[in-house]
Amino acid sequence: MDIKLLTALIHPIFAVIWVFPLIGIVSYFAMQTRQRRLQAAAGVKSKIPPAVGLEHVKIGRLMAGSVVMLSLIGFAYATIKGGFIEKKLMEEAPFRGIFLIFIFAFTLISLILLYRAKPKIWRATFATLTSMGLIVIGSQEWIFRRGGEWYISHYYYGLTATIFMVISLAIIPEIYKDRSLAWRRLHITLNTVALFLFMGQGITGMRDLAEIAFYSAK
Repeated sequence: MDIKLLTALIHPIFAVIWVFPLIGIVSYFAMQTRQRRLQAAAGVKSKIPPAVGLEHVKIGRLMAGSVVMLSLIGFAYATIKGGFIEKKLMEEAPFRGIFLIFIFAFTLISLILLYRAKPKIWRATFATLTSMGLIVIGSQEWIFRRGGEWYISHYYYGLTATIFMVISLAIIPEIYKDRSLAWRRLHITLNTVALFLFMGQGITGMRDLAEIAFYSAK
């Protein structure tokens, strides 16, 4: 395996080895947490340990950041290969090249600050900035999007799921403050849709890797 192939596989390797197992763990804890909550509401003594909710939040926070990092890794490979190497951005359009480097750093810093932010306004601000950074990077022409087939696009599935994860991360404190359960319902809806998108990511990712391998061999 040469270095070019290895760098191309960093994104899918990280997804398979780290992100998808985390999705399975978080989904399991989510079902356990909901089951315990329903049993408590019905007055039934649950055998599910109380710590399951804390574990769900802890692993969920880790998963949200990992999903953002997964997107940034995929975008970074495409940007370095398609922008900095093939289009020679630093020679042909140095301002754009520097701007993209800044946006990558800006997005990563916004994610870190989102983890650290406590007030609602700052969590909303850094969640928005993180999402905007991902959208700006993903809008570059060398990012393969399947624009005419957006409904089976690895890019659109991934970007949507990632933004849902960012929003879910930002609203965690509101879930525990809100007595109306509106934030909890939003959290469940976002993550349920994201789970199906992640399933689609597995399918579309394998398809795109197979296409790359096929055309590279021709």
